Amino acid sequence: MHELSICTAITGIVERHAAGRRVSKVCVDVGGLRQVVPETLASCWELVVQEGPLAGAVLAVHQVPVEIVCRACDTHTVLAHPLFRCSSCNGTDVRVERGDELTITSLVLQEA
Repeated sequence: MHELSICTAITGIVERHAAGRRVSKVCVDVGGLRQVVPETLASCWELVVQEGPLAGAVLAVHQVPVEIVCRACDTHTVLAHPLFRCSSCNGTDVRVERGDELTITSLVLQEA
């Protein structure tokens, strides 16, 4: 369950950037290639922050679909299945455009 270590890392980053201010919400983007289960991530978040400076802060997870770009025909394809093939020319010379991120996108801070 690597989601627990991910949450621990997120709390460290958030605490550093919040600089003592109270955090009510943490928003993260998780790409489909990261193999992170959003429900498990949310459960782990509750465990990690239950006692400490982030107690009560909500973790909002935005799932980012995997999108590839064909190098041959420049077609963008959002993948429903992990089959890295162009939807237009059926080529396999593709690059991942998005879907491999694990990014803290924003913090919502409470008024003092």
